[in-house]
Amino acid sequence: MKRFSLVHFAVALALLLATTLAWSADTSMLKAPKGSKVAIIVFEDLECPQCARAAPLLHEASKKYGIPLVQYDFPLRQHPWSLDAAINARYFDTISLKLGDDYRLWVFQNQNYITKASLRNMTEKWAEDHKVTLPFVVDPQGQLAAKVEADRSLGMRIPLDHTPTIYIVNETGHGASVTEVSDLTQLYSTLDTVMKEAGTSTQAHKTASTH
Repeated sequence: MKRFSLVHFAVALALLLATTLAWSADTSMLKAPKGSKVAIIVFEDLECPQCARAAPLLHEASKKYGIPLVQYDFPLRQHPWSLDAAINARYFDTISLKLGDDYRLWVFQNQNYITKASLRNMTEKWAEDHKVTLPFVVDPQGQLAAKVEADRSLGMRIPLDHTPTIYIVNETGHGASVTEVSDLTQLYSTLDTVMKEAGTSTQAHKTASTH
């Protein structure tokens, strides 16, 4: 009986801590891009399998609803190649944002084949296929790594405890309203609600709501 009580006490304590963290999350720094009322924001790790599953759905929702998808890098320190991949993506961003997005989606699709040792060669081949050259030193000044670290620092300030962490931001005119999407199956219904609150036309997402 004593053991039973201790187990339940531990579970209750864990739930209390999780609730406390949720209450203390500070998402006030998250904003939609200028000119947009609603945006999807995601903190992602290129080595995270859950992020790989979420990425195509988020891109599809962004297109169907006609709203921006803002991607923040949050490479987890226990993942051996996610930081290097994020820096590569930042390099391709400097050529074109579409190229950077295409690279991220390619990494997600090929996670099972990528290792710390193979990432460079696989990325060189991908770049060659897209008619661009990957420099021998991708980030000589450390500027791209600094951008990735700035994203990670932002996530730690919120603070995040998992990837992907997905938010929908609604610029209400009185500051931003931020809603976390913890269940991907609720992405479209949450977007429907936020778009309605924002007074945005529903015509663009009638197809999306039937996904």
